[in-house]
Amino acid sequence: MQTNQPLLQAYTMGDLQLKNRVVMAPMTRNRADNEENKPTALHQEYYKQRAGAGLIITEGSQVSERAVGYINTPGIHSDAQVEGWKKVTQAVHDEGGKIFIQLWHCGRMSHPKFHNGEKPLAPSAVNPNAQAYTPDGFEDTVTPKEMSIEEIKETIAEFKKAAENAKKANFDGVEIHSSNGYLFHQFFNKNANTRTDEYGGSILNRVRFFFETLDEIAKIWPQNRIGVRLNPSLHGSFGIEATEETIPTFDYIVEKLNDYDLAYLHLSEPFTDVSEVDFLVTDIALRYRPRYNGTLMINNGFDQESGNEVIEKENADLVAFGKPFISNPDLPERFALNAPIADWNEDLFYVPGAKGYTDYPTYKEQQMAASQS
Repeated sequence: MQTNQPLLQAYTMGDLQLKNRVVMAPMTRNRADNEENKPTALHQEYYKQRAGAGLIITEGSQVSERAVGYINTPGIHSDAQVEGWKKVTQAVHDEGGKIFIQLWHCGRMSHPKFHNGEKPLAPSAVNPNAQAYTPDGFEDTVTPKEMSIEEIKETIAEFKKAAENAKKANFDGVEIHSSNGYLFHQFFNKNANTRTDEYGGSILNRVRFFFETLDEIAKIWPQNRIGVRLNPSLHGSFGIEATEETIPTFDYIVEKLNDYDLAYLHLSEPFTDVSEVDFLVTDIALRYRPRYNGTLMINNGFDQESGNEVIEKENADLVAFGKPFISNPDLPERFALNAPIADWNEDLFYVPGAKGYTDYPTYKEQQMAASQS
C-alpha cells in the first residue's frame, strides 16, 4: 500500500475533513426515473460503491422543470426527488463518504420536447447548433427564447429553492454548474449572450446573473459548503465558441470569487486541443492557481501520475476524476495498491439499468474471482 501519495492525503476543505484528495467528478449517466426524474435504488448503490472518494459530486441535477435538457436526468425541485436523494446521501454517509450535489440548468442546450413544446430559455435567441438527447434520440437544438428580466429572477429563485432542497436531502454541500456550455456559461459567452441590458454587453454585466445566484444560494448554505465549476477554455463543443474576451471574463470571475469563502473552485482543463487558439489557455491549473486563493480542484484527463504531480507541484489541492470512477468504484484504493485501472464501456454511459453502472467490480473482487477460476 502506498498511502503517502499526494492524492491519498487527507484534506481540510472549509469545515469538512476529506479522507483523500480524489474527487468523483459530476457525470451525467441518464439513470433517473423517467416519470419523476428522481434518483432510484440504482443511484444509491452507484454512489455508495464510490464513497471511498474524498468527495463525491453528483451528476448535474436540474433546479426546475425548465432546467431540463436531457432524458432521465435527476432533479432537485420536487418532494419525490428530495426523498430519492435523501436515500443516496444516507448510503454515502453510512460508508463514511462526503457528497455535494451539482445544481444544473441546461438553458439552450435543451429541446422543446422537454418543455411542452415551448422553446428552452437562454440569455439570447441564439441557436447553439448542437444536439439534445430527447426521448426520441439525439435531435438538433432550436433557437431558444431570450429570457426576460422576470425569468432571470425566477431562475435565481429556482436555484435558491434547489439549494434548500439539497439541505433537506442531507447533502454536505452544493456545486453550481456554471460550466460546459450550460445556462451560466451561456451568459458568460459573447457569442451566446447578445443582450444589451444589465445582463449583457460588458464582462461585469455578463457575469451578473451568476453572482446574483451565488449570493442567494449563500443565504441557504455557508459559503464554505458551496463549490463552483468553470470551464475557461471550452471551445467548439456544447455550443460554445470562445472569443478574445473569454479568458478575461474567466479571470474576472475567478478573482472576484476570492471575495467568497467557497468550499472550492472546480476548473476543467480544455476538452479539445486549443493550442492553436491564441486567445485561449492550454494549462488551466497553472493560470488560475496564482489567481485563486482558496481550494482549487482540477479536472479532465488526469490519471494517478498526473494527479499526484499537479498536487505535489501545488498547482491544485484536489483532483476530480470522471471516467476512471465509472469503471473503478474503488479508485482511491487502486491508487494505494498501484493496481491497474479497469477500462470503461462508453456504449453503456447513457443507457438505463445496472449494466455499465453498478456492475463494475472492485480490484479485490477481480482478484478473488481470478483466484477461484
